[in-house]
Amino acid sequence: MLMMCKFINYLILIVFVLMSVAFLTLMERKVLGYIQIRKGPNKVGYMGLLQPFADAVKLFTKEQTFPTMSNFIPYYVSPVFSLFLSLLIWCIMPYDNGLISFDLGVLFFLCCASLGVYSSMGAGWSSNSKYSLLGCTRAVAQTISYEVSLTLVLLSYLFLISSFDFKDFNEFQRFYWFLFIALPLSGLWFVTCLAETNRTPFDFAEGESELVSGFNTEYSAGGFALIFMAEYASIIFMSCLFVILFLGSNLMSFTFYLKSTLISFVFIWVRGTLPRFRYDKLMYVAWKSYLPVSLNYSLFFFGLKIWCESFFL
Repeated sequence: MLMMCKFINYLILIVFVLMSVAFLTLMERKVLGYIQIRKGPNKVGYMGLLQPFADAVKLFTKEQTFPTMSNFIPYYVSPVFSLFLSLLIWCIMPYDNGLISFDLGVLFFLCCASLGVYSSMGAGWSSNSKYSLLGCTRAVAQTISYEVSLTLVLLSYLFLISSFDFKDFNEFQRFYWFLFIALPLSGLWFVTCLAETNRTPFDFAEGESELVSGFNTEYSAGGFALIFMAEYASIIFMSCLFVILFLGSNLMSFTFYLKSTLISFVFIWVRGTLPRFRYDKLMYVAWKSYLPVSLNYSLFFFGLKIWCESFFL
């Protein structure tokens, strides 16, 4: 009975995540519109509120096309697997009302983040297109590179709280946010999240000018919609995770959702403001700037933890 209740709670959470994905796309198009001095969607429903649902109906009712020379099974499964991972990772959210949050949530997050590479790689390779293959190669190299610094940043704070449970982040930040303990580290985490989710200025996986649309070039209709939903579900998850790690809100409070919306807005703001990086500079930043900084911070926090334990004991 308990497992059934948890499963139903998780399904409800997934429904709300998909609703938030729909309205995040609307917010992105409106914000980018105002940044570019135009209105954005404003015809379907009141001020364009029904636009996401119109887009969903259009995408899922279009004719599905399959490239003749594609490897059919991985081509078909990759978008589904991508969305599955993006929704599965939400089970680590530290709700207190009977969801599946558990003691090793941080390790589960790192495992799911690493598995996301395979969906991009499968989608690009199975399409049998040189543009898709080049896009997936860029995406895989970029994701693997930035996962290293992402893990090291997370490791720094794990040294402080000595736990793999995301609930403990809220306990430790009851009086003081981790954002203020190491401000550069939180900025480094945010930029790494941009790279992990393939967002501007790190959207080389779908560089329009030279790759058509990257690893999803050959996708249309439902397959494209699933990849699109997976990307935006990951953006919302990373925004919520940023708040949990650095801004210390209880998930049962209204302020948590305000902060998450603000971080999602910054994702969109960055897209409307910054031009795309050059690919070699992206890799240079990952291996020669972010990796040494995150490694030094993790060693510093490790030493700080040992010193505090020896001092107070």
